Amino acid sequence: MSEKKKVYVKTFGCRTNVFDSQVMMSNLEDFDITENEAEADIVIVNSCTVTNGADVGVRGYINGIEKQGKAQVYLTGCGAHTKGESLFDNKKVFGVFGQSEKTKINTLLKEKTRFYELGDLDFVDDTIVEEFVGKSRAFIKIQEGCDFRCSYCIIPFVRGDSRSMDEAKILEQVSTLAINGFGEFILTGTNVGSYGHREDRSLASLLQKMSQIRGVRRIRLGSLEPIQISDDFESLLDAPWLEKHLHIALQHTSPTMLKQMSRRNKFESDIALFQRLREKGYALGTDFIVGHPGETQELWEEAMENLKRLPLTHVHAFTYSKRDGTPSATMKGEVNGAVAKARLKELTALVDANNYAFRKEFSHLPLEVLVESEKDGRYHGLDQYFNKITIESSNDLVGNWLSVENYEVRKDGNHAKF
Repeated sequence: MSEKKKVYVKTFGCRTNVFDSQVMMSNLEDFDITENEAEADIVIVNSCTVTNGADVGVRGYINGIEKQGKAQVYLTGCGAHTKGESLFDNKKVFGVFGQSEKTKINTLLKEKTRFYELGDLDFVDDTIVEEFVGKSRAFIKIQEGCDFRCSYCIIPFVRGDSRSMDEAKILEQVSTLAINGFGEFILTGTNVGSYGHREDRSLASLLQKMSQIRGVRRIRLGSLEPIQISDDFESLLDAPWLEKHLHIALQHTSPTMLKQMSRRNKFESDIALFQRLREKGYALGTDFIVGHPGETQELWEEAMENLKRLPLTHVHAFTYSKRDGTPSATMKGEVNGAVAKARLKELTALVDANNYAFRKEFSHLPLEVLVESEKDGRYHGLDQYFNKITIESSNDLVGNWLSVENYEVRKDGNHAKF
């Protein structure tokens, strides 16, 4: 009997891709999964295409695998829809398949001839994932696609319109993983807050039902839109199982820029929301695009003044990168790259200072930590505020939950001995 071929899955991009990769791995019945790229016979590239730069990163990785000449390469993910055809035509990959085809992965990898199968953008996942390879936390995809059409974003065109996973399937997924030892669950999707939209369901209701499953200790959420924080959701803010950190996507704080970006949020209502959440003791993060076309120096200064009014503790900020096929790609008023980088540095310095102040303010409270990894004798994890902590210990702590009362607040993170 021949030895099974080894498959390595390389995941680019967001948490939704992390879940999709696990779906593929759970369907690989006739192959062995490896976490060591060097020993793989097959490499599946689960790609991101959110910017042109993301495409470049994926292409560079595929070129590197090709030069090694040892593994057969397959492309999936969002990049399959934007760059899959050219990579396939240039014979950089053996096969290309869309997200809707990922459950067929076992059959696809047995194909003897090259294939290009994008599938459709109306699929709904129903695979029950029982394990997360190499992870201490479980990622649960609750919806797919997005109905928003922000001017800079290609994702709705490669993920489709918003549709929600079946609630019973989601709860079965959580129950299965909880039985298998997972206690922290991260809800993901293209636009998590739109879960249940156009249906008689809501994110708040789903969270309540999840929290009642035995073994669920903490639930984290992916990025939410400000307009998706409903009264029902706010009624859950004191629940002990909900992480004390919310990531709410603003993208900008200048009203002029928000309009240019075709955003639905308004800064004055954004700040009122953030202040309510901060009063509840929440750490707050956001997405922010720096250097979008039309961002003049005057508008940037306005944005910074508004940012100073927000109780932000975390930020996923990046300089604007053109994404072909979006309205922003043809807009006038491009921002010089060096200027954009300087603005990014100014923004991140502000939020880093906020985070340090927040951690000092709350240092009298114990940190509830799930230890995720170990490196060079130090253990690393995240607390309920989504802040990193490093722990020195002679015990093996990976996968353990710890209540850490004595720790040192440093600018680079929290530190403890256990």
